[in-house]
Amino acid sequence: MNVSLRLAQQPEADELLSRNPLALMIGMLLDQQVPMEWAFSGSYTIAQRMGVDDLDAREIAVQDPDAFAALLSQKPAVHRYPAAMAKRVQQLCQYLVEHYDGDPADLWRDVSSGRELLKRLNELPGFGKQKAQIFLALLGKQLAVRPEGWREAAGPYGEEGAYRSVADITGPESLDKVRAHKQEAKRAAKKTAGTKKA
Repeated sequence: MNVSLRLAQQPEADELLSRNPLALMIGMLLDQQVPMEWAFSGSYTIAQRMGVDDLDAREIAVQDPDAFAALLSQKPAVHRYPAAMAKRVQQLCQYLVEHYDGDPADLWRDVSSGRELLKRLNELPGFGKQKAQIFLALLGKQLAVRPEGWREAAGPYGEEGAYRSVADITGPESLDKVRAHKQEAKRAAKKTAGTKKA
């Protein structure tokens, strides 16, 4: 991966995300119910606490579950729900070992279409449809992983210049735009919910 991502807004964490596909995938997994930068700096925190420079799916897959949960729970915690997320991270790594020989990049290396890549991402533990589409958009927009029909498969997240998700973040300014979009979407959802009650 010869890119320079700016998702964690923290140089060391972003450097790890830029060179290590597993770190990026774990960041995406952690990206729920916490600020994006917190989620995407989680991989770097895990690597530091494990005493390694790079994250390896095989290594994480065989960690003692209680010890790994404790690792993520140390202050400051890697996530708002560190024990639950530790379990998910291990499940993701075990799946990658079983299906992709521990190499996350194998998931997209030989893929023939955007639809096939979305299907593969959807099968990952902890990746629902929205997360899979956002990660697909991130691969296409920032890592030049662009199988035929990738934008269509990524749905609204594949749109150019939309600032809908982490796929569109390239620095502090775009992060602010994505935040504004998410807040607007929340307001619209609340308004819709209020209308239905009335």
